Formats: sequence, C-alpha cells, structure tokens
Amino acid sequence: MDLYHAEPISVRDRLTIGRIARVNHAGEFGAIRIYSAQILVSKWCWPDCVPALTEMLEDERNHCRIFRVAMLSRKSRPCRAMYLWSYGGWLLGFLTALLGRQGIWACTAAVEAVVHRHLDDQIHFLKSRDPELYGIIQSIRDEELAHLQHAEERLISRGIILKSLRGIISLATGCLIWLSTWGDSARMARALKANN
Repeated sequence: MDLYHAEPISVRDRLTIGRIARVNHAGEFGAIRIYSAQILVSKWCWPDCVPALTEMLEDERNHCRIFRVAMLSRKSRPCRAMYLWSYGGWLLGFLTALLGRQGIWACTAAVEAVVHRHLDDQIHFLKSRDPELYGIIQSIRDEELAHLQHAEERLISRGIILKSLRGIISLATGCLIWLSTWGDSARMARALKANN
C-alpha cells in the first residue's frame, strides 16, 4: 500500500489519481497564462482590475506548485496538452481583456465555474482513495470559489454577448479538461450524479 492512500486501490483508480494531479497542474498553468495576459492589457487599459488579477495570479502560481509536487509523489508526468493550456490560456486572457472589464470578469467566471464543478467531482472521487490529494483540492477549491464570486460580483451586464462568451469559454475549458484526463473527468461526474 502507498503512503498517500488510505486503502489499496485499483490500477484504474491509481491512473485516475495521476490524471487528476496532472490536469489540475495543467489547468493552474493555463490560469497563470490567462491572468498574465489580462494583467498585461489591464495595466494599459483597466488599471483598476490589476490588483485583483495580480492576487488571483499569485493564488494560481501557488496552486500550480502544489499540484506539481502532488504529481511527483504520484508518478504523474506533465499533461501532453500543456501547449494548449499555455497558448490557449494566454490568447483567451489577452482577447477577453481587450473586450474590457466585463470580458475579463466573464472569462474568470466561466473558467472558475467549470473548475469548481470539476473539483467537486474530484473531491468525491478522492475522498476514500487519496486523502492527501483530497485535502489539497478541498483547500484550493475555496480559493477558486473566491475567484468565481469576485468575478460574478463585478459582472454588470447579463446580455446575450456575455452569456455567449461565457458559454464558449466554459465549453472550451470542459473539453480541454476532458482531453487532459482521457475522459476520466466525465466518469467522475457521472459517479457523483449517481450517488446524489
């Protein structure tokens, strides 16, 4: 039995745990790229957004380091789709910042809402399989929820354009998570729904 498991687990579950650490690391890296690009544009156009974005960026950097350590102890390698998280994140951050404050907060709200649902699925899956990673994700989830609430509080417009933007960003984020976990994210979501 491994030190980080409460009980022996199946090979499939062990692979899933490695994928959880991997996709979370990749997602945090993508968030770093989003916030970095948004800060770049905001320094010129929306300086009032910079302090909050900088704080969120530091949270994401810390999360990325935590998940990198979690990957190593679970013998997980970086995500094969890392370049998508990197380039896609930077482009998404840059373009949404060009749309203005509402574009920035719509992007943050869309990404963080998907991440929050995804982390809930992971917590459910990990509770009896990997208590250490379960605890890590529990604590990180609270900070991600704070990012979501911050963005939601700043969204003034609820029009069709922002709804469409949020929908597209949510879909792209969900697809990238699915791709990065080889479908394990969908299996965890189904298991959570089956138990509710």
